[in-house]
Amino acid sequence: MSNSIVGTPVQVTHEFAKFIHDFHPFQLDQTVKKQVHHILTDYFCAAITGSQTETSKRVLHYLIESEGTGTSNVIGSKHRLSPANAAFINGTSAHCLDFDDGHTQGSVHPAAPIIPAVLAIAESLQSEKDELLKAIVIGYEVCLRISAAIHPNSRKRGFHNTPITGIFGATAAVCYLHKMDVEEIQNAFGIAGSFAGGLFAFLGTGSEVKRIHPGQAARDGIHAALLSLHGLTGPTNVLEGTNGFFEAFAGDINNERLFANLGTQYEIFNIYFKPYPCCRHLHVAIDVINEMKKIFSIDVQEIRAIKIGVNEIAAMHHHKECTNLLDAQMSMPYAVALACLHDELHVDLFQPSHAPEEVWELAKKIDVYVDEKANELYPEYRAAKVDMVMNNGEEWSHFIDNPLGEPSKPLTTEQLQTKFTSNCNPIIGVKPSQVFLKGLSSEKNTDVFYQI
Repeated sequence: MSNSIVGTPVQVTHEFAKFIHDFHPFQLDQTVKKQVHHILTDYFCAAITGSQTETSKRVLHYLIESEGTGTSNVIGSKHRLSPANAAFINGTSAHCLDFDDGHTQGSVHPAAPIIPAVLAIAESLQSEKDELLKAIVIGYEVCLRISAAIHPNSRKRGFHNTPITGIFGATAAVCYLHKMDVEEIQNAFGIAGSFAGGLFAFLGTGSEVKRIHPGQAARDGIHAALLSLHGLTGPTNVLEGTNGFFEAFAGDINNERLFANLGTQYEIFNIYFKPYPCCRHLHVAIDVINEMKKIFSIDVQEIRAIKIGVNEIAAMHHHKECTNLLDAQMSMPYAVALACLHDELHVDLFQPSHAPEEVWELAKKIDVYVDEKANELYPEYRAAKVDMVMNNGEEWSHFIDNPLGEPSKPLTTEQLQTKFTSNCNPIIGVKPSQVFLKGLSSEKNTDVFYQI
């Protein structure tokens, strides 16, 4: 790690602004377009299901009461809001069930802050499909590169990377759609830097504020870009400057991650898709349990103890007391207990009020610690080592270096479609090859869908 960029003449903000401005002539090949389509399908799966949660409904009701009717579509509702507030609720919905995509090196969820901003602005500008797809690519490039540069130092300072870097991804995408010049983009970034925020104080508290973090970033990314278009200025070196973003949120950064292969290798290929509706740090331990169930004859009633070795960031998710959905989705012991008892994990299982006593009894037997090898591998890999001790004295151990859904172990197109179908069909009843770009009513009406 090096902070050689911070406080030096290297023009990080300018370089990103120039990249965004110069991207219009670029053509996306079919491989890139296919990945963006995968991202859209996964995003809509998360947003459609998330729109049915109480948290999403609370936020929507507040926005309707405070704003009234707007022009932009809201997922899961017939109501319309302003582009910024439509992005806010749609970004919130996409993160309500912890089912959205992510990036291991940056520990960030990019779809929820970026795609709602892109769709809201593309709808208002009536952007062409190719421009919309390119805006998503731009947003991911900026967000993921900044996240990878500041992680894990930002997390150790208590910041949530999804909102603090997601806002730059959203801002970049909106600037691109508006065809802003380099100076306007730099000003937009300068404004976004003052909006950036999001704390990990929610961890272990069950508070719902985590759900709105990506929505906040999507909304404020739109505000940052449009305020710049209206002439408001911001520090044009907000990322690298003294008292700027890198210095405030991370200190030391991995500056090589900022521009390596920029424009030739797209970061959207480095994301993961989630097979389980819980924090990504828990997934590899779930995968290890699933593998152990295939290898060994495990009688859950005979388990004496389970020890889970993970990296130091994942080890923070060690709490065993869970009073609501978020608590359970962020708890390694609870998730591993579920994996021991169930072959498939769905959202309802993460509702503590639905959990039988055997889940709680098993969770009490599970301890989480920092494993040296797993810690050395992170953030390139999210590894886990599980040691299981049985009542008869038998001891079993298994190690996995990366969870299912990572680029090294990708979900197939069919698996993504199945994820969409199994979660969304009860709500909207459409084919998994369809995602909408013009909104979604609560009725089963495919007229509002866009065929990809």
